[in-house]
Amino acid sequence: MAIKLYNTLNKKEEKFLPLKKSITTIYTCGPTVYDYAHTGNFRKYIFDDILIRTLLFNGLKVKHVINLTDVGHLVSDADEGEDKMMKALRREKLEPTEKNLIMMIDRYIRAFKRDVAALNVFAYINNPKYSICWAKATDFIKEQLKLIKKLDKKGFVYQTSDGVYFDTSKVKDYGKLTGQNLADLLEGARVEKNSEKKNHTDFALWIKAVGKNKNHVRTWDSPYGQGFPGWHIECSAMAIKLLGKTIDIHTGGIDHLSIHHPNEIAQSESATGKQFSRFWMHSNFLTVNNEKMSKSTGGFETLDTLTTKGFSPMDYRYFNLTAHYRTPLSYSVSALESARNSRLRLIEQMVKVDQRGKVIDEEVEAFKKIINKDLDTPKALAYTWQLLKNKKYSPEDIVTTVLEFDQVFGLDLKLIWKQKKQAALDIPQEIKDLADKRLTAKQSKDFKTSDSLRDEILSKGYIIEDSGNNYTLKKK
Repeated sequence: MAIKLYNTLNKKEEKFLPLKKSITTIYTCGPTVYDYAHTGNFRKYIFDDILIRTLLFNGLKVKHVINLTDVGHLVSDADEGEDKMMKALRREKLEPTEKNLIMMIDRYIRAFKRDVAALNVFAYINNPKYSICWAKATDFIKEQLKLIKKLDKKGFVYQTSDGVYFDTSKVKDYGKLTGQNLADLLEGARVEKNSEKKNHTDFALWIKAVGKNKNHVRTWDSPYGQGFPGWHIECSAMAIKLLGKTIDIHTGGIDHLSIHHPNEIAQSESATGKQFSRFWMHSNFLTVNNEKMSKSTGGFETLDTLTTKGFSPMDYRYFNLTAHYRTPLSYSVSALESARNSRLRLIEQMVKVDQRGKVIDEEVEAFKKIINKDLDTPKALAYTWQLLKNKKYSPEDIVTTVLEFDQVFGLDLKLIWKQKKQAALDIPQEIKDLADKRLTAKQSKDFKTSDSLRDEILSKGYIIEDSGNNYTLKKK
């Protein structure tokens, strides 16, 4: 069955097939590890996860690289301003030493991996069709310098007193990702002015340890002097090294559309002479009061913040599934509560069934047709709810089929279903006997006895829920 994905490069949905039949290559723009990731960041990684799950659901193999930016990311996406790592050291009142920097970076990497694991993101350890590489920028300094030297040899770079810059005026189709031409980008540039730059859109490939960057904690020797790489060069260098000169899919947030991704394309294609990525896919923002959730505004919540408010990471994951990845998603506590209630109702519907049945192939195909149309999770969720109410099939077959759908949703329904069933097995025999007596009384229309037994069960700490000619017990 065909997979159609929206390709930002061509501004339309296109049929997706990997360049090589044996493997699909995906590069994901990962976090800059100078702080804890917030829920707005995780919207993007949940999108990445749904994309990968959909490809796997269709039988494709996936080789996935996600970068961890641990050096050389200045405050402005255009490589201007202060380095975020140095700013983070000052924020945490740490002495600017390499030891402290590495310690801080490692802490944030561990936190990020812990959070994505809690969200069931990139959790396919036992899937032989999936492999992931967490690529730290500092592990690929040699590759970044090699790429810079290649661009230099081809005449795409020039040096200033503070660094080595890429000359965007030498790329005729610079800005093709957004559909803007270079003249428009120059006119509308919103970056810090640098009198030595030939064009406002030019960007740093290597930042020299001089001036405001003289005391930077981590620097490397290079043909261009002591310094550290610019942000954009790491993605190109690592993608080419680990995935090849042309990759299948490059993902990111829409905030990368105007600067970071056009720069990746320019430097990669100028160096190799080949198309850098065949598909570009971008997720929209998580918004709060119609504004992007952002660290810079201070108005953001971490995953830990949500759990302290009583939400499960799976509640947040379900919440993200309710909106298409290319549309803004408005965050509020009430919206998250609604998602939690829907997820719990979904689980309650499923645990009423005691055993698994058979997969309904025609329903799996119908689901696949929905999700294969540019990852339409809202429609796929709606279809799942319709199936749960369908009287055409047995409850056991429906539950088994929904568990198949969850290979894409990633809500851990199979694990939860097993846990709930185990909990049901742990209910004391005394309670089960009372429940059986109540069912007999109810079927005999002895509602007085039925109500009395229900109250007795409740007083002993258990809740009984009716389901046709059966019931479900759970702890209060």
